[in-house]
Amino acid sequence: MTLEQADVALASGARMRGVDLSIGGRRLLHGVDLAVDPGELVALIGPNGAGKSTALSVLAGDVRPDVGEVQLGGRAAAGIRISELGRLRSVLLQQKGVAFSYPVRDVVAMGRMPWSRTPQSDADDEIVADALARTDTEHLADRDVTTLSGGELARVALARVVAQRCRVVLLDEPTDALDIGHQEQVLALAAGLAADGCAVLAVLHDLGLAAAYADRVVLIAGGRVLADGPPREVLTGALLTEVYAHPVEVFDHPRTGSLLVLPVRQPRAVATGSGSLKR
Repeated sequence: MTLEQADVALASGARMRGVDLSIGGRRLLHGVDLAVDPGELVALIGPNGAGKSTALSVLAGDVRPDVGEVQLGGRAAAGIRISELGRLRSVLLQQKGVAFSYPVRDVVAMGRMPWSRTPQSDADDEIVADALARTDTEHLADRDVTTLSGGELARVALARVVAQRCRVVLLDEPTDALDIGHQEQVLALAAGLAADGCAVLAVLHDLGLAAAYADRVVLIAGGRVLADGPPREVLTGALLTEVYAHPVEVFDHPRTGSLLVLPVRQPRAVATGSGSLKR
């Protein structure tokens, strides 16, 4: 990367440096450095309660840290107005429910609200249609959003994020409630957004998806970043076993050579008629 390219990446991505955050007397983030640059998909992984969603909220500019620096598009996030934040970054939250009855098409169109009364709004209908197509939700466009299944609702929420057309895309558990086919589709879409020049961060629990799709993996535990690098450097059996407190194996697929991450499981117990377990 040339110096000029590096300057463009800095000005277009999102990053935090030395971030500390405490809420309710509990310290959630400790000296966190986290960055996502244009053209890359970063997977943020870690056990439950590690601080992943909190870090994403700080990076989005929604939560102000006690200490440290947060930048969006090369600017201090604290100085960016809420209306402008919606044009800089789009955020998919863990909670994807909609409290009111709306057609799906209208929910996706909410992603265009930050661009209202701007020249970009002229293409709203086409952009919404594209977002529905890219998330396999076209057939749901006229459905009442309150009638959707959890997986359908998750894809509609993602369609809203896609319709927002921001250069920084922050996804909190985007594969939650999705079947295996749609999990792959969503990560392929995230990788496609990165390939188009977006800076994409995805909080993931599925380490196999992180290994398959991420350009870089950031491992966080106890509110601290423990590792940050390419999947093969971060996703090691020894490190994951320690952090997740469960044996984990990492190996190459025998046919494709792709990285596989699997929990070590005990042989399946067989139930007897008396209710006891026999191995």
